[in-house]
Amino acid sequence: MNKIIPIFLEKNIDKNIIPISSNINIKEPPPLSLYIHVPWCVKKCPYCDFNSHAIRNNNFPEEEYIKALSIELKKSLHLIWGRTIISVYIGGGTPSILKSESIDKIIEMLRTHLNLNPLVEITIEINPGTLDSYKIKDYIASGINRISIGAQSFDDNKLKRLGRIHNSYETFRTIDITQSLINNINIDIMFALPGQNIDDCLNDVRKSINLNINHLSLYNLTIEKNTFFDKHTPNDLPDEDLSAQMQDLIEEELKIKNILRYEVSAYAKNNFQSIHNLNYWNFGDYLGIGPGAHSKLSFKNYILRKKRIYNPDLWIKNTIENKKDIDGSEFVQAKDIAFEFMLNALRLKKGIKKSFFEQRTGMPINSINKKVQIAYEKKLLEVDENYFRATPLGWRFLNDLQEIFL
Repeated sequence: MNKIIPIFLEKNIDKNIIPISSNINIKEPPPLSLYIHVPWCVKKCPYCDFNSHAIRNNNFPEEEYIKALSIELKKSLHLIWGRTIISVYIGGGTPSILKSESIDKIIEMLRTHLNLNPLVEITIEINPGTLDSYKIKDYIASGINRISIGAQSFDDNKLKRLGRIHNSYETFRTIDITQSLINNINIDIMFALPGQNIDDCLNDVRKSINLNINHLSLYNLTIEKNTFFDKHTPNDLPDEDLSAQMQDLIEEELKIKNILRYEVSAYAKNNFQSIHNLNYWNFGDYLGIGPGAHSKLSFKNYILRKKRIYNPDLWIKNTIENKKDIDGSEFVQAKDIAFEFMLNALRLKKGIKKSFFEQRTGMPINSINKKVQIAYEKKLLEVDENYFRATPLGWRFLNDLQEIFL
């Protein structure tokens, strides 16, 4: 990685408000990832609070989106000058509604304008029911080397309750086709679903195991604000105790097959952990482009967060017309940096290297000594010579552990 620290001043931000802090000294920027947001989907799921918008009449402004994406990437290059991209994640929404030609243009755009690591991980999310074998082949030919499949469940009744557009047959078919072409695959599975019991939950997990999947993301269904489920909450959701029991049994079941939990929601066989996700949780940097995308970028004496305009149509219009495409920029206050670091790091099963704290925050590790001691005395945090990590108790009460560092 180039060791030159890029320094910039936003055109629309008074340089006098940049919080150059003597308490922050980031000697070398952390690894850098790129996130690309595709904001459209075939149908909005009732639990989804992401920036996703159901397409109408099978139509959305795909060409304009690709054009705006290219413009936004070029406008952002000064923020990441001299840095190498270690991972790319194309998420949504449902990226697999994009044509093969569009994905090809995106990857070509990245290769033209960015310094990609020779081993860069490039992931795209796909949903069963939105693509065929030809499109998957085209995606891989373009340079995609990791595919994340939104299965959610193998139970057709549960899929209907979740508002998914696909059935289990389409899921198995999509996985089969993808596995014939590539082995770096993740599948998303949800648990604590309406009407779900322990057997139902483990049945989904066992089917995943039988498919010889190398990476699994297991998400506890939560009711988010401003979703359909928030207004019309199913009355047969598993309670917290049953959800926790499901989580424990999932981990035990996967561990037997050497699919190990390495993060709150992520399980993988050896060497198949997600580079992109690990960079997030290790407090790495990421540039986000596309409607509603967020960025976190480190500079010598400050850390900057940015978010793009949320509305896809307005984002496209403003980006193409060279108007404001940023919904907000903020400098992370020194007092908040330690909390943000621990908020991410404590999600990792093996914890995080102590040395990363100073490297990634630019702050001395003794700045959190008191809070570390409190967490340790509460038996929520384990500390050894090289690592911080949550204890089993801290893992179960992770929110309580994280709040100590507020």
